[in-house]
Amino acid sequence: MGIFDIFKQKDINQGIEEYQTVSGAVLLDVRTPQEYQEGHIPGSKSVPLQTINKVVSAVQSKETPLYVYCYSGSRSSKAVSMLQRMGYTNVTNIGGICAYSGKVEL
Repeated sequence: MGIFDIFKQKDINQGIEEYQTVSGAVLLDVRTPQEYQEGHIPGSKSVPLQTINKVVSAVQSKETPLYVYCYSGSRSSKAVSMLQRMGYTNVTNIGGICAYSGKVEL
């Protein structure tokens, strides 16, 4: 890891590819319910950042691989920290849907 890697944006498209290859992985959208309804990545679960503590209803096992996204990558970064503090051990911030080039569903 180079010194400038911390400034590199997460590549959500690469993150989605990785998510699709990991057995049992869960894709979390931490945007608001309204943002989720306006368009989300197929297969994602809506768990808004402000209610991230309720994630246990969607993901019981703390070892489940979680791939987290929001609009720009900022809220997903906060969500990853919160999830790790809650004991989730396999959490990845894949960035923001604003850079996503795949299909979205309403």
